[in-house]
Order: sequence, then structure tokens, then C-alpha cells
Amino acid sequence: MTIDTSTDRAPDLSGEEPTLSEIPPQADNLDALESEAIHIFREVAGEFDRPVILFSGGKDSTVLVHLALKAFRPAPVPFPLLHVDTGHNFSEVLEFRDELVSRHDLRLVVAKVQDWIDDGRLSERPDGTRNPLQTQPLLGAIEDNRFDAVFGGGRRDEERARAKERIFSLRNAFGQWDPRRQRPELWNLYNGKHRAGEHMRVFPLSNWTELDVWRYIQREKIELSHLYYAHRREVYARDGMWLTSGPWGGPSEDEPVEEKVVRYRTIGDGSCTGAVESEAYTVDDVIAEVAASRLTERGATRADDRMSEAAMEDRKREGYF
Repeated sequence: MTIDTSTDRAPDLSGEEPTLSEIPPQADNLDALESEAIHIFREVAGEFDRPVILFSGGKDSTVLVHLALKAFRPAPVPFPLLHVDTGHNFSEVLEFRDELVSRHDLRLVVAKVQDWIDDGRLSERPDGTRNPLQTQPLLGAIEDNRFDAVFGGGRRDEERARAKERIFSLRNAFGQWDPRRQRPELWNLYNGKHRAGEHMRVFPLSNWTELDVWRYIQREKIELSHLYYAHRREVYARDGMWLTSGPWGGPSEDEPVEEKVVRYRTIGDGSCTGAVESEAYTVDDVIAEVAASRLTERGATRADDRMSEAAMEDRKREGYF
């Protein structure tokens, strides 16, 4: 005899085994990851005064917004989005950002690298990339708006420095990260205590993989910028990547332009974010492609992470994402 011990229905005393359709489905991996992320959002909302979501227009930050909407529905998301605009963003990403903000009636704060260059606080780099220049405008926006918790879409599978970081990552009064000040996180208990001037970076997607993110996008039918899917684009080869021309400059005379079918695995500053040749036109296609890949999206397509073996960790110590 089989006795059903669930609280939703009376025990089955008929002596018959339950059919597959009668067995309550168990929470799968995506359910567990979603539940953890929503718990983190609610924990921060209850523990901090002025949280903000870093939003780049990429897939991870778009998933963060989706999770925040779920965490507080039917109430509005109780904190704004913060976008650090390098001035070298893809126009399609800016259009997607503005449409998403309008659709969900969200608040948006924009910190512009160009403003810091114009008034002399920053100088253009010789290589033309502005990704490393985002740190100071980011820290300035955090200080000016008195944000005490900053959500980011970083995941541990992306890069070695991010693999070291806790879900609640303390930054000092200068916005800097010190790996030696990492706090233990046992049993999903998070320590948000911080001194005046300090703030916490919070990473609800820490335990997700790129494949988890795409499977969640598929399940939740999350709309992304079309750059993530295969499309025709004029590109040129540099450092093993396909780059596209834009206000950031390029190509040089010895870099011929070709038309390729490509997509972007990650979206950042156009001067250092490469595309990959791909026939992945749909979410299902992307999932199959990512499942077969042996390189993370940053390792495959971000030139700024190739500057040195410790490029990301060095920038995180300075206050980078």
C-alpha cells in the first residue's frame, strides 16, 4: 500500500500506485536558482535604505530586472536602475534599455563616461576602449545618490576573480574590493553590515551559469536585445574576435571588413566586445550552442579581460563591477 504524505490531499488507501501525472513535481534547478535570487532581492530591500540595480542592457542584467519584478509584484520595483554609459554602447542596446524602462515604469539613473572626459576628470585611453573608464563614473553615481547596496549581474562561472566573490561583497569607502574582507555565507545567511560610506555589491546570479541564464530566459520568455541572436553585420578580425566599427574607431587599414552572420554572447563597450560567428537565430539555438561551448562568454569575446592574467581582479579592487 502506498501512502501519500503530502498535505495537499488525503492519503491514497486504494492500494494503487500513483500515476506519473499525480506525483507532485519537484523544484528543478531553475526553480531553486530563482528562489535564491528572489530571496536575495527581498533581503536587500529589507536591510538597506537605497539599493540600485546595475543595468547594462545585457542578458544578465535583464534577468535581474525580471527577477526584481517577480520579487515585488504587484508592487513596483522599490529601487532604480543605474546604467554606466561609456558613450561607446551599441545603439540597439540603448534602445532596448529605454524601451524596457518605459514598459515597466522603472526609474533610470545614467552615469556618462563622456561627462567625465569632457570636464577633465578622465582621459581617453590610447587603445580607445572605455570599458576600464567606467569605474570612476560608477563610484561617483553611487556616492552622489547615496546607494548603499548595488545589485550586479556577475556570475562565478564568468571569470576567476568573480568566482572568488561572495553574494554580498563589501566595498570600502573608496568603492574598492578587498578579497581578505570577504565574509562567510552559511545557510543562505547574508551579512549586510557596513560603515558609513561603505556599500555592498550584491550578486543574485552568483550561482547561475551561462546555460542556466539562457534556460531561464527560454522558460520565462524574457525579451532581449536582438544582438544576442544571429544577424548579418559588417565586422573585422582583431585579436581572434570579430569587432564592428563605430564611434570608438576601427578598423585599421590592414583589417578588412567582411559581412558575417554573427551574434554577441555578452554586450559591453563596443570597442572591446567581440561577436562570434553563429547560426543561433532562436533561444533554442543559443542554448544548444552554449551547451557545446568550452569558453565562457567573457573569455571568448571581451578584449578588456585579456589585458593581463589578473585584469578583472585588478579592476574589481579599484571599484569595477
